[in-house]
Amino acid sequence: MTTAAVGFDLFGTLVAIDDQPEPAAAVASELDARGVSVPDDWEDAYTESHIDAPNGAEIPLPAHVSAALASRGVDAPNNVTRQAVVAAFDPAVETREGAVEAVAAAGEVGPVGLLSNCSVPELVGRTLVRSALDREHFDAVVASVACGWRKPDGRAFDALARQLGVAVEDCLVVGDSEATDGGITDHGGRFVDVTETPLADLPARLTEEQRYP
Repeated sequence: MTTAAVGFDLFGTLVAIDDQPEPAAAVASELDARGVSVPDDWEDAYTESHIDAPNGAEIPLPAHVSAALASRGVDAPNNVTRQAVVAAFDPAVETREGAVEAVAAAGEVGPVGLLSNCSVPELVGRTLVRSALDREHFDAVVASVACGWRKPDGRAFDALARQLGVAVEDCLVVGDSEATDGGITDHGGRFVDVTETPLADLPARLTEEQRYP
């Protein structure tokens, strides 16, 4: 089977970010800065499940935060919770060694996409801007918060394949998690684990796979 398109995971694969160590506290701080009274048991409210969603569905973090506040009798406009969430997750970004070259090599194979599990609006785009990666090298950028589904759900891979104009079984996904990115194999595609094949080795791996499908 010859690869028709390559999809990359973002966080942990192409870039490293400084994860927010205390997300509930960070969101609370941003809500307070916008005049929203955070309940005393906010840590509990933040970690509880408030939205009944189908298996594999992505719950946007602003929706979760709004529901968590509502569960404690606090009403906040949707635009305020969104602004607070976006501001709470504002990471420094480090482009992983070999990432730029790997994406360029994938472009020699066919369309190149990005498929990221991310519940925070705008975070994928801001991360790309702060990285050494060129947005123009990606034919499609799909975040779970936008498409509605998280890897390894097949609908996430379908969303990427549709935007790349290929069948999902013709996609090769490059990522750092067999549990999520590796889900492509359940739908007929292929997976390259960067914990086993470093990004620096990906150009040669892609050339080999095209030569010996």
